[in-house]
Amino acid sequence: MVRGSARAVGNRVERFAESFLREHGLQTIARNYRCRRGEIDLIMMDGSCLVFVEVRFRSANRLSSARSTVDARKQRKLVRTAAMYLSSNRAYANYIMRFDVVGVDRNRNGSERVQWIRDAFRPAESFL
Repeated sequence: MVRGSARAVGNRVERFAESFLREHGLQTIARNYRCRRGEIDLIMMDGSCLVFVEVRFRSANRLSSARSTVDARKQRKLVRTAAMYLSSNRAYANYIMRFDVVGVDRNRNGSERVQWIRDAFRPAESFL
């Protein structure tokens, strides 16, 4: 991977994750959905399931893996952002949904490892 600004690296990793998920049969609905509550990197369909995807990247000099960075606080933020998306996109309101995390970790040799965690966490039933 070529080094660059954090945003450029983030964009490249998100495109990489989207391509990876599309190769596994998901279809892209939206990229980088933003609202006052936060941002969701990718919104995709997996069959009849609406999937909200958080993409995380960690370079080799970090101690934690990319997937471990989606803590309870980040999960709450993602759930609230998803609720905003659903409130403005009623066509998806009755779909089954899930939250996935795609972690991309760069190894010391420069190679990248992808971890796709389907249904990484679930929101409280009463929230949505």
